[in-house]
Amino acid sequence: MPTPLVERRSIDVVPDGERHGGAFSQFTLWLGANLQITAVITGALAVVFGAGAFWAIAGLALGNVLGGAVMALHSAQGPRLGLPQMISSRAQFGVRGAIVPLALVIVMYIGFFASGSVLAGQATGKLTGLGETPGIVLFALVTAFAAAVGYRLIHALGRIASLICALAFVYLGVRLLQRADLATLLGDRSFELPVFILAVALAASWQLAYGPYVADYSRYLPRSTSARATFWWTLAGTGLGSQWSMTFGALAAAAAGGAFVGHEVEYVVGLGGTGLLAAALYFVVALGKLTINVLNTYGGFMSMVTSVSGFRGQAVLSPRARAAYIGVIMVAGTALALLGKDSFLTSFKDFLLFLLTAFTPWSAINLVDYYLIAKERYDLPALSDPGGRYGAWRWRALSVYAVGLLAQFPFLATHFYTGPLVGPLGGADVSWIVGLAVPALAYWLLARRDTAHLPERTVLGPAVVTDGPEGSEGTDGPDATDGGGARPPADTGASTTAGEGPRA
Repeated sequence: MPTPLVERRSIDVVPDGERHGGAFSQFTLWLGANLQITAVITGALAVVFGAGAFWAIAGLALGNVLGGAVMALHSAQGPRLGLPQMISSRAQFGVRGAIVPLALVIVMYIGFFASGSVLAGQATGKLTGLGETPGIVLFALVTAFAAAVGYRLIHALGRIASLICALAFVYLGVRLLQRADLATLLGDRSFELPVFILAVALAASWQLAYGPYVADYSRYLPRSTSARATFWWTLAGTGLGSQWSMTFGALAAAAAGGAFVGHEVEYVVGLGGTGLLAAALYFVVALGKLTINVLNTYGGFMSMVTSVSGFRGQAVLSPRARAAYIGVIMVAGTALALLGKDSFLTSFKDFLLFLLTAFTPWSAINLVDYYLIAKERYDLPALSDPGGRYGAWRWRALSVYAVGLLAQFPFLATHFYTGPLVGPLGGADVSWIVGLAVPALAYWLLARRDTAHLPERTVLGPAVVTDGPEGSEGTDGPDATDGGGARPPADTGASTTAGEGPRA
């Protein structure tokens, strides 16, 4: 019987019998998620804050490659573990200690929901004739509904958006170049290191902020899915989509000057024309934002469940509880959007850099532990047991995380705080590099000899079988295991589970 459209899983392990799809699905999802107006704004920021279009585009490309590679390493964990991204961080921080980075992750989701709703609300308001504020509210309601349906609808949106938005961006790019000469836009080759590094940081933060939820959207892939394929398709989708959008944004900002700032959606749509064509472009803006805002809402819902379950031990939710969690994200994000819509551009730049400060240490710790310390071997049932091998609080990782946060502040440059070492570096913000390197090295040095808690092989737990679309869980023999090794990332290959036979 076909699998139901409405998702039943939340933070529990996805059984092998419910796995489906291929690694290419990560390309279409992340391409569609990045071909959207907020990525355009991010690219424009590099020009708005002082870079010429040529070096802005080069810096954005470097940031997208570097940040996208880190993001894709997280994506490769999904098929292997069958778990949401932040659940796996319990292996480093403890079942309850993981709530520390989770609290910041939830703030991230609400913030991105808000910033996306501002831009999508402008498009929705124009499209419906309701105005900006009702447009924000209407868009939030549609987003919450799609997130409640879950995984399958999210990937379907990604496929649709990747095609429609790609066609729209090709058309808008042609229209932009009809208004402005490309050689003129790229003619300013004067190089300033601080604004170049700002462009790198903006793109890197865009990619790194996906890290805490990227595996949520690869966890339904069959366990035998090549980790290498998952990595490269994810990187290709997110890298191409974001660089395409950001390049367009940088060129638009260079061509429009002050006409772009504060009127981003109207300017982009105005490139395309008027009447039905303008309405179609407003729809494209709303569709692109719907794709990414559904990811933010879904990820926020799962992060909140992960936080609560660390203390309550609950992994399976009723439809009513699922709707309640999603409602909290929607209400908080919508309220923030309505409050901050009039000072969006500057606030969004600082928000991106704040996120970069918060999540680079988490990414460094998670990836070093998964690929170098545990070598892909985790005890999945123990991730839900505060009394198990990972414990409730793992103070080593929490201490390294705090050190990683603090180490960045001398190098951080934002609207509300500038570190003392920014000036000697010519105003360049290199905090994200420090935030990756310092905790990665510190955690590796501290954790490489503390391996007593690691299983010899990955423990999958009691075999889970499904029976029809509703499914039924039951044990089928002893705890299943699956060998692990240091392959960051490599083919996982097919493996077997006790009483199940080969995995599809």
